[in-house]
Amino acid sequence: MQELITRAKELLADGTVARVLGWKAGDLPYNPEAAYFETAESLDEFVYNGFCGANLSKMMIEASKLEGKTLVCLKPCDTYSFNQLIKEHRVDREKAYIIGVGCKGKLNVEKLRQLGIKGIKSISGAELTDECETLHISTIYGDKTVAYKDAMLERCHVCKGKEHMIYDEIIGESKDTKDADRFAEVEKIEKMSPEERFAFFQKELSKCIRCNACRNACPACSCRKCVFDSTKFDSAQKANVDSFEEKMFHIIRAFHVAGRCTDCGECSRVCPQGIPLHLFNRKFIKDIDTFYGEYQAGADAESKGPLTSFTFEDVEPGVVAERG
Repeated sequence: MQELITRAKELLADGTVARVLGWKAGDLPYNPEAAYFETAESLDEFVYNGFCGANLSKMMIEASKLEGKTLVCLKPCDTYSFNQLIKEHRVDREKAYIIGVGCKGKLNVEKLRQLGIKGIKSISGAELTDECETLHISTIYGDKTVAYKDAMLERCHVCKGKEHMIYDEIIGESKDTKDADRFAEVEKIEKMSPEERFAFFQKELSKCIRCNACRNACPACSCRKCVFDSTKFDSAQKANVDSFEEKMFHIIRAFHVAGRCTDCGECSRVCPQGIPLHLFNRKFIKDIDTFYGEYQAGADAESKGPLTSFTFEDVEPGVVAERG
């Protein structure tokens, strides 16, 4: 991490960048938060470890409007989102200085809680310079150790790869964390009957409190004005009803990002209710791969997406309907 801080200070000092977009420590050892740093002194608060899961690419939409370049730290999976935002003319590449930061998998404190670990005071073993094999956790009940992989976010187990799709320079080593099939969960749900699928998603989405965290964190949800903020349709009140109609928010949002979602997993990561929202997006990604050929949104900043290019060989809507 020190190498990252030193380089950021150099780029600030020589005027290459006007500010740094990274992470700073939160009030607990496992909740660092996105932050801007505009002076060398302020970078003393900069942190980067296994808990820095936030995808900073969306914050570059506003940063692109500021004077001067912004140094932004992007993990390999974040760079797909940044490329997609370039493609959609939402960020200005010339206003960004991208440092691709190494990634050895990002952590989910909920996984630690599920393992019965509470009262956490400090955690070691999650720094960029660590092997990231074992977490050493100090709690008010004593010291604990946990295998690093057992505390990783779901998205890291199905990682797209540790290659940065876009960058100006790279700092820090990465480590392959893929140990599961990306579409295994989707295929499991596909095997359910329509009634079972409906019941599954009704149960999961009934937890939604309409906090909009998923929408606010999603790089693909970059509209200047969201229809769900409109008072015209009373959509803000949907969380107060008991019917499944309220859950249409998530289904509509999934259609909105279809073909553009990079599967960064931010929607599920930030959901305070633990809803596996990535399953909607991943189902669409799987179907697009099946019907239009394999495609990864954000792999580059130039190519057209399969849903924005029409050919006479395109699958007809009825074919999708027949698949259920």
